[in-house]
Amino acid sequence: MAAEISVGRIIESLDCVAEGAAWLSASDARFAQALTVVGALPLRRHADGFTALLDAIVGQQVSVASANAIWARMEAAGVVSFDGVLAATDEELRAVGLSRQKARYAKVLAGSGIDFMALRGKADEAVIAELVAVPGIGRWTAEIYAMFALGRADVFAPGDLALQEGAKLLFGLEVRPSEKVLRGMAEAWSPWRSVAARVLWAYYHVVKSREGIR
Repeated sequence: MAAEISVGRIIESLDCVAEGAAWLSASDARFAQALTVVGALPLRRHADGFTALLDAIVGQQVSVASANAIWARMEAAGVVSFDGVLAATDEELRAVGLSRQKARYAKVLAGSGIDFMALRGKADEAVIAELVAVPGIGRWTAEIYAMFALGRADVFAPGDLALQEGAKLLFGLEVRPSEKVLRGMAEAWSPWRSVAARVLWAYYHVVKSREGIR
């Protein structure tokens, strides 16, 4: 069972993901159909903190393959930690593959003073609001952090193109849903919206043989 704390359900293990998948399958036969196609869902939990949020920033608006390649160069150069980014010059950050804008965002993040420990005890929307106040962190990035670094079970990222495409395929929509439309659709998947996201990413990956999310 997922832990129940004041901030809501927390995904801690594969059993939690399976619980959410079972709930979704019982609520909508199309999720049950998708799960027969994709099989067991991944846990996708990462340690929270500076590095996890920097990773989400690196993944903005680039392919999974590109993000992985940039991140590997960043790790080799020692610029994935708070201290590493703080000590690096803009030129060194650009040299590992970050755009000028993302190099600036990395520096801004290092100077933001975010209390990552405190985020663990805040409600989902409070977490997202605090993160998007930092330049370079949009709602997608904040939602990805809440889902994978904090393990929030009921967070969704409707601005994600792969989720939009996955929803279009699974629900037989004529056009890809907009962020607003998909956010509305996802309300029916509460309290397991982050598991619904895992289903849609996996379904998109299998049906279209495309990348989903890192």
